[in-house]
Amino acid sequence: MNKNGRFMVGLVGVAAVVTYLIWTGVSETMVYYMTPVELIEKVAEDPTFHDVGVKVGGMAVAGTYSRGEGELLHIFTVRDMVDESATFVVEYRDALPDTFTDKIEVVLEGRLRADGVFEATTLLTKCGSRYEASPEELAGIDK
Repeated sequence: MNKNGRFMVGLVGVAAVVTYLIWTGVSETMVYYMTPVELIEKVAEDPTFHDVGVKVGGMAVAGTYSRGEGELLHIFTVRDMVDESATFVVEYRDALPDTFTDKIEVVLEGRLRADGVFEATTLLTKCGSRYEASPEELAGIDK
């Protein structure tokens, strides 16, 4: 085998190792969360699912936020992004993220209690629109 052939074999080997490392790294860091519809269906199929911690993503329903008296308790309703009839009440006992509003996409970690209330231990907000330019700002860029 000539010098160029060995170089190409080595290059292909290095590329294969790098590709493998990227693939496994991405696969291990991906986190799936359920939708409210999926969670409600799963609990209906298996009532023992109330004891399992899950991640759920949905939309906070406008006008449903309230704060518990005398304690750090936040209560609001979350709905499914597609099926707006799939909702549940959330109780979160910690400081809210700065970006939380009562109409924002959220990802919750916790469990759905038997009484139908989701007891959240972690609350993340998804608010890409806060950092995007408005249509008016974009129109000014073209001029």
